[in-house]
Amino acid sequence: MTTQTRTQSGTQYEAVIGLEVHIQLKTRSKMFCSCDREYFDAEPNSHVCPVCLGMPGMLPVINQEAVADTILAGLALGCDIPAYAKFDRKNYPYPDLMKGYQISQYDQPFCHNGTLEIEVDGVRRPVHLERIHLEEDTARLLHRDNGIESYSLLDVNRAGSPLMELVTKPDMHSGEEAHAFLRTLRQVMRYLGIADADMDKGGMRCDANVSLRPAGQVELGRKVEVKNMNSFRSVQRAIEFEIERQSKRLDAGERIVQETRGYVDATSETVSQRSKEEASDYRYFPEPDLPPMHIAPETIEALRARLPELPAARLARFQAQYGLTADEARILTESRSDGDAFEEAVRIAGADHARTVAHWFTGDVAKHLNALGGEAELGDTKVTARHIGELVRLVAANAVTPATAKDVLDVAFESGELPEAIVDARGLRQVTDAGAIEEIAQRVLAANPKAVDDYRGGKQSAIGFLVGQVMREMKGRADANAAAETLRRHLDAGAE
Repeated sequence: MTTQTRTQSGTQYEAVIGLEVHIQLKTRSKMFCSCDREYFDAEPNSHVCPVCLGMPGMLPVINQEAVADTILAGLALGCDIPAYAKFDRKNYPYPDLMKGYQISQYDQPFCHNGTLEIEVDGVRRPVHLERIHLEEDTARLLHRDNGIESYSLLDVNRAGSPLMELVTKPDMHSGEEAHAFLRTLRQVMRYLGIADADMDKGGMRCDANVSLRPAGQVELGRKVEVKNMNSFRSVQRAIEFEIERQSKRLDAGERIVQETRGYVDATSETVSQRSKEEASDYRYFPEPDLPPMHIAPETIEALRARLPELPAARLARFQAQYGLTADEARILTESRSDGDAFEEAVRIAGADHARTVAHWFTGDVAKHLNALGGEAELGDTKVTARHIGELVRLVAANAVTPATAKDVLDVAFESGELPEAIVDARGLRQVTDAGAIEEIAQRVLAANPKAVDDYRGGKQSAIGFLVGQVMREMKGRADANAAAETLRRHLDAGAE
């Protein structure tokens, strides 16, 4: 994968990209008040109080759970956690900012530095972080047009929700790397259980800073900030468009304007929103209504003890412990819950059947989940790890054929019944009785003289057709190996 782009003039440019990622935390209440944080499907302005409405004289109270979640994220990403942190007032006038300022963090955030390893085209590399800080979210402006006039409505439900902001260093060089970074970051947040990080619901929002410089140059080019991207794919396309746009301007001898641009999903283009020649003067100063926070070493170690096995470590272990391929391990570790389900199914089926369990998860189970659409996981269905483990055990014991097992799984997804119960209730146990198979085999041979002649004429593949006929007659419940042996015995005896 190249990180450079060659333009029509022959000049090679290197794109330099940094991301600012906002992630809503899954706390029970908002950042500085006791209002319910779950507002997504609620009526507008139904999750509000004097604090998040910005009423005069109302005092904020720090949500300790949000602080712990932010430090937990920092530990997962290898950040330095300082002994002291504080909140600051970030002043700017905007309609969705109730108080006229935002409580955020400026020079003493909860987390410094850190890395997140990404993989693109089979190559793994670290993306370095600048910081992770905690702040309150803004209200939402809902823009309307009734055909006569355009206007905006204000929904305050989101105002005051705990918002974690992660800032990377200018460490990426393509839209594909930015895409990989966001997907990997979301996966880690979900493993930690601190955020859903759904971009389509606003649970994760991203701004990209994109600049170009001639290949080999150390000094960074003039950056352009890109906003309004609501999916991983949108981020990648916006960056790719911006790289092409800036390349053409530089080739034409034009100066790149430092500005904020918005991404238009319908056209896959960015458009200018406002000039940003200098950084805004937010007049940060320490939040007078909140005390500085001391983060004790024992607090950090207690949070470190809460860290689960993270995706990269689990992926490596699944390959080493269960003999899975990289692709199998990647699918099974995509979510923490599905990885847990896989290991529980292996425990039920037996460690010797780990590869078989993996094949069920990545094959037939995945097909059922894909049919549900979106990003459905096993926990969204009636099927559990016990279903998969029990099904593998039944096949391994020759209680059911693989074909019957697929039918059993279909029923389980519909009803939630356990495989053993489905098999017994529907009489699906595999027929291993030699007499029953003998009777059906003779009937099939008599009904298919051409296949018999083909086999005796040297066409070995004809046996597959005959076995299939036996299986059909016995509704898939025959032991295929026993059927093949019985058929060959008769066919070979008749040829002598």
